[in-house]
Amino acid sequence: MDQIDLKILSLLEQNARMPLKQLAENIYLSSPATAARLEKLESEGIISGYSVKLNYKKLGFPVVAFVNLGLAPNRKPEFYPFICAYPNVLECNCVTGHYSMLIKVAFDTTENLDHFINRLQEFGVTETQIVFSTPQEPRGILVEELL
Repeated sequence: MDQIDLKILSLLEQNARMPLKQLAENIYLSSPATAARLEKLESEGIISGYSVKLNYKKLGFPVVAFVNLGLAPNRKPEFYPFICAYPNVLECNCVTGHYSMLIKVAFDTTENLDHFINRLQEFGVTETQIVFSTPQEPRGILVEELL
């Protein structure tokens, strides 16, 4: 990966929907050369997908929370399908520390969050933090800083 690849990644971090022609103009390459670089970055798994950032509050899910779960390792085979199928789960991470899972969720009401937590407690002990505000939205590693 060279400086041009890093520039492509930086531009896509800012706008994943940037048209190929505009991307090519910004890195001073032809569209076919830029497309070849994108294809290479995708095939190497450096670009693993393109996504859209949703405003959960405006979609009717204003209750965002982080739920810690103490999960015994032998419960993972039944837990993973449950958590992957739950539509309100934004992400689930296996972590170190007192709890083994950190789960980010979005719900329409605290009652529905409570129902979810009750279901989680079938797998282990939980601790929940409800988000009041988010001064820094999720972001990448700021590839631009690597340039």
